[in-house]
Amino acid sequence: MYITCLDLEGVLVPEIWIAFSQESGIPELKRTTRDEPDYDKLMKWRLGILKEHGLGLKEIQDTIAKIDPMPGAKEFLDELRTLSQVIIISDTFAQFAGPLMKKLGLPTIFCNSLEVADNGEITGYKMRCEKSKLTTVKALQSIGFETIAGGDSFNDLGMIQASKFGFLFRSTEQIKKDYPELPAFEEYGELMKFLKECLAK
Repeated sequence: MYITCLDLEGVLVPEIWIAFSQESGIPELKRTTRDEPDYDKLMKWRLGILKEHGLGLKEIQDTIAKIDPMPGAKEFLDELRTLSQVIIISDTFAQFAGPLMKKLGLPTIFCNSLEVADNGEITGYKMRCEKSKLTTVKALQSIGFETIAGGDSFNDLGMIQASKFGFLFRSTEQIKKDYPELPAFEEYGELMKFLKECLAK
């Protein structure tokens, strides 16, 4: 039995931090896991910038409320969920993901959580588990699932490479060049065709 594991940002919805960077006018916040492989380093850097500018959870959630799934993403996900169990595995946070999950039809998501002070300041974050995407895929395999996994960033590579079938979706030219063995797709239609072929095997 197959279970399909998908990244969230850059695959189904726009990058939250890029949207917030544009909304807040802070260009440094455009940096994502496409640019920085070390997630802990990236998050500590982001929290430092938020503190410096006096920004907290409410301001980010106000931006997230304006974000819609990528064109065609919900339809793609709806069709995929008729063919396979699907779990979204993301390094985002429950406080960010909720509104986006409603717009995607409430798929299952495994993600992390923020530590937030009473005044709304984001003081830290708690990872669900170490190497959460790879760890989750291995756990699913340990209970009898074959996994299919895809994403766009450095932090997706572990789960992609550990799965029976893995792919990149709208990834960077550098990642595609560094991992030429991974099928890479730009459109949901071609990705769906690939996934149907995988699920038939």
